[in-house]
Amino acid sequence: MSFSYSEILAHMGIPAIVIASVLLLMGLASLTVLLERTFTLRRSRRESRAFARAIVEHVQARDVDAMLRETESYQRSHLARLVRSGLTEYLHARATADVSGLTPAERSRRHLERVLEQLGEDLRKGLPVLASVGSVAPFVGLLGTVVGIISAFQGIASSGSGGLSSVSAGISEALIETALGLAVAIPAVLAFNYLSTGIAADEGALGRSAGELADQIEDWEEARVEQERERPRNLDRRRERVA
Repeated sequence: MSFSYSEILAHMGIPAIVIASVLLLMGLASLTVLLERTFTLRRSRRESRAFARAIVEHVQARDVDAMLRETESYQRSHLARLVRSGLTEYLHARATADVSGLTPAERSRRHLERVLEQLGEDLRKGLPVLASVGSVAPFVGLLGTVVGIISAFQGIASSGSGGLSSVSAGISEALIETALGLAVAIPAVLAFNYLSTGIAADEGALGRSAGELADQIEDWEEARVEQERERPRNLDRRRERVA
């Protein structure tokens, strides 16, 4: 028997083929998650940087409506989604009374905390697949190794001898399954660590942005309340002048 890969695959039994197919599917799932997450995260970071530059003037001018309009142009940016949700909640809080006595700024801050959790879940989408593949694939390969060893012993039993020709097919199956399991698991673990590092950095940046937005909303709210207090005083002064 030749030890070429084609000959080895041709002599693989059905259990070994099934296990190898499962490992290949796991590897394909890992590759899909890696490509999808890498593309999605890079696009989000690119649009977030552009969005941050676009709203600088609006923030300084306290133009909430203009900021909301800008978010519509960056639908794939996690930062834009955070700002849009926070500002929408702030406007809603200003227009409605809260029976609990919370100010619009406090309601907005609590809402931003919930939005951060949702965005974190969206950023980590697909990571459980990589974690599962990285931890399970070696054991699936080990199962294939056991199946190959069993096949080798069956070869010994059928031939009545322990020569290399009687066990070579089973040993080949065992080695291929082991190598395939490791070949699937190692890239999955590396991809998981790579994406986890990038996502942790994105979550940190979003957390800081949420804090800055909450602080900005508090400043806006204080200024608005102060203006409302000044209105009666200005009216009284005008009446005094008229009188």
